[in-house]
Amino acid sequence: MRRQGKLEYGDQAAPLRTCVGCRVRTAKSELLRLVVAGDVIIPDLQKRLSGRGASLHPSLTCLQLADRRRAFTRAFRAEGTLDQTRLRAYLEDLTRKAAG
Repeated sequence: MRRQGKLEYGDQAAPLRTCVGCRVRTAKSELLRLVVAGDVIIPDLQKRLSGRGASLHPSLTCLQLADRRRAFTRAFRAEGTLDQTRLRAYLEDLTRKAAG
């Protein structure tokens, strides 16, 4: 029997998170954690930065969906717009590495 909020991977249960872009619940390990510093969205690669976090699939498609839905301001409970430059550059670099 699967417990609520967990996804079974073999014999271990993995915590679930929801992607702010596509709204799909996935294992925490498959998503990229994001935090806000000032008004800049930063990828938290070590998953240790302090502050409120949001999860996103590491793809430009989910970033575009989140941007279109204005999901970042809701997820971070922020007022105004948030700078996505660092996040977009990181995801574009990932896409380039995967393609090349």
